[in-house]
Amino acid sequence: MFKNYLKIAFRNFARNKVFSFINIFGLSVGLVTCLLILLYIFDESSFDKHHKDGERIFRIASVSSNNESWAAAAAPVAWDVKSDLPEVEQVTRLLTFPDIEKMVLKYEDHSDRKEFLEPNGYYVDSTFFQIFTYDFTYGNTATALNQPNSMVISDELAHKFFGNNNPIGKLIMVNTPMGGFTYTVYGVFNKSRYKSHIPANFFLSMRNNDMGKWVEGQTSWAFNNVFFTYVKLKEHTNSEVFLQKLKRLFELRASKDLKAAGISKSLFIQPMQDIYLHSALGNEIAANGNITYLYILGSIAVFILLIACINFMNLSTARSEKRGKEVGVRKVMGAGKRSLIRQFLGESIVMSLAALVIALIIVSILLPVFNRLTQKHMQMMDNPRLLLCVMVLTLSTGLLAGFYPAFYLSAFMPVSVLKGKMKNSLSSSVIRKGLVVFQFTISICLILAAIVIWQQLDLFKNQQLGFNKTRQIILPLQVGFNNSESNYTLLRDEILKNPQIKTVTCGSTYPGIPNVNDLLFYGEGKTVNDVVDVELSAIDGGYFETLGIKLLSGRTFSGNSRADSTGIILNESAVKKLGYTIDNAIGKKIQSDLANNHFSMQIIGVVRDYNFESLHSPIKPLGFTHALFVNKYSYMIANFSATDYTGLLANLEVSWKKVIPQSPFIYSFLDQDFQRNYEKEQLTSRIVIYFTVIAILIACLGLLGLAIFSAEQRTKEIGIRKVLGASVSSVTALLSKEFIRLVIIAIIIASPLSWYMMNKWLENFAYRIHLSWWMFCTAGALAIFITMITVIFQSVKAALTNPIKSLKME
Repeated sequence: MFKNYLKIAFRNFARNKVFSFINIFGLSVGLVTCLLILLYIFDESSFDKHHKDGERIFRIASVSSNNESWAAAAAPVAWDVKSDLPEVEQVTRLLTFPDIEKMVLKYEDHSDRKEFLEPNGYYVDSTFFQIFTYDFTYGNTATALNQPNSMVISDELAHKFFGNNNPIGKLIMVNTPMGGFTYTVYGVFNKSRYKSHIPANFFLSMRNNDMGKWVEGQTSWAFNNVFFTYVKLKEHTNSEVFLQKLKRLFELRASKDLKAAGISKSLFIQPMQDIYLHSALGNEIAANGNITYLYILGSIAVFILLIACINFMNLSTARSEKRGKEVGVRKVMGAGKRSLIRQFLGESIVMSLAALVIALIIVSILLPVFNRLTQKHMQMMDNPRLLLCVMVLTLSTGLLAGFYPAFYLSAFMPVSVLKGKMKNSLSSSVIRKGLVVFQFTISICLILAAIVIWQQLDLFKNQQLGFNKTRQIILPLQVGFNNSESNYTLLRDEILKNPQIKTVTCGSTYPGIPNVNDLLFYGEGKTVNDVVDVELSAIDGGYFETLGIKLLSGRTFSGNSRADSTGIILNESAVKKLGYTIDNAIGKKIQSDLANNHFSMQIIGVVRDYNFESLHSPIKPLGFTHALFVNKYSYMIANFSATDYTGLLANLEVSWKKVIPQSPFIYSFLDQDFQRNYEKEQLTSRIVIYFTVIAILIACLGLLGLAIFSAEQRTKEIGIRKVLGASVSSVTALLSKEFIRLVIIAIIIASPLSWYMMNKWLENFAYRIHLSWWMFCTAGALAIFITMITVIFQSVKAALTNPIKSLKME
């Protein structure tokens, strides 16, 4: 029986080549889209799923009274929680060096000397590997960080330094702004095997000679919330009960300091396995994913597959007359309804399996391109769950596509069919038209989504930020640089010898990157209850000139250390929140009480507000000082006029090596750094645009098939009209207007749906475009144009047919 069904299926495919091609090609393209998006979703969803007892691991984060949240807590929180709360099995902390993106690692052994600039190094407690699961190729996870100044490195880093040799016991010099410190390698972990929200390249023991003393000196629960704190709860512990106890403990330990500072804070917990896709707090360890974008891409995959399935349904029911006699004969010969349903569903599944084979071939070709687009290393065969999903998806596609046609065809009455009286029913015609409307509603929504995302990205690219981000080169000073005023001056003067360099400045940060430094200030005549959180950046006197930031009143720093040491320059937002105006702020003092230390600073200047963070966030209060902490400046910024970037960089490297020969020359461009804040949106934009084109292509294939069928059905009508004098244009209009009408209905339905969905998406941005009428008109006009291009060709072909051929059988 199955063999007979299979033989009939292939015979029908061969007999109806055009319609079979449209169905199989449409289904295969739909499956390709689903497979690629499924690969991406599985990859993004796999972060932190490998950790043993991962569902019991939580991160402790902080939130202020104005709902500002950040992903870390104060230093003593971890160990006090471990000792005071019985629900906790283990705790650990992770610390990043402020404003350090990369560290210089050096290895010397007689003639073997290697030096690399490496990112993603973190200080962690000795208990780190008791909470997080890492696969070690060398060393013991239980003891790897027990010793002071111990380190654990990735297998990639181990190979760079030591080749295939065992690195345990080797000494590596780690350079920080505080100097060079020697660490001993006690472990090597497999970096590529698992994905984590902690993209580590190496771990350094928190007990060390560089940061260790500072860490031990942190005793306040209220301040310096820079420690990423993780707890592993005991089995069967209710996380809500633990959270309530944690909040009470925080109130007990931090309330005195918080009250003295006039602020309010609290702690909350995040499931570790949810961090990558669900957390977007301030000061995250690294850029996380976004579950919203996975929902968007997943919806696109489902919609494209639905469009392909609708094509199959429409073309199968539309051509029902062609198979009506077959159904009639089978029923007369004793075939039951169930037997016919099995036959037609079987044909549909065979077609979907054929589409799967083609889809797998296409995916294997496109996957390297898709990996480059998404900056991932995905493989089809690496995930058994994905392969299972693919098979379930294929069978579901076959059943979904064949369900309605199977029941529709099996319901034909054999007497009517064999007498030639069977016609397409009104209900089937309405359903077919409804499915076409549904297809184009989806396509129009995708077109509009692509337009809106593109426009929002264009806003990111061209928005006036309040400073000059072009032709600015960034030179990090974090490693191998002696932070003295003379060194800054020496390097600056050497760089300025290059005639292509216009101005040079220094700062502890620059626009577009995270700034972890802030203080709470209150104005004259106010108390600690009126504090304003002001982000702080240390700069020299040329900062505003180099970046093109407008000074509205007052002065910048003069270079006189004594005069500038207590001076502060504020942006408009800070001045306003502190209760001053641009005109009266100069000379006023602002106070700060931090951990019982009171000090004041005098406002010497006010600058215009500018976007120092990405456009996801509104402009916050910002202050500039001439000296900030020990590591005064972390970056040198040079404004240049050159168009020959290669020559400019070569000259800058020569200048750099003259002053800092022991430190590698690294650089970036400010505009590119700022644009990296929108990488997720740019990726989503590209994917949405590509898959929108695919959705339109599949919809057009189905439309073409229906146009061919419509022309065949109305062959004799067209012949009679032409005999009676109808022109080619009038016949073309007659055949096309039905489809245009359906698309117009789709536009009417899609417009409010798109407006609602895109408004929801735009709510994620502090700076956003406004949905305009021209976007909806463009999407609608594009849909009508595509429909006309698809349908008119077949309509003109039918209109040009000789009427004698149409009528000769009458």
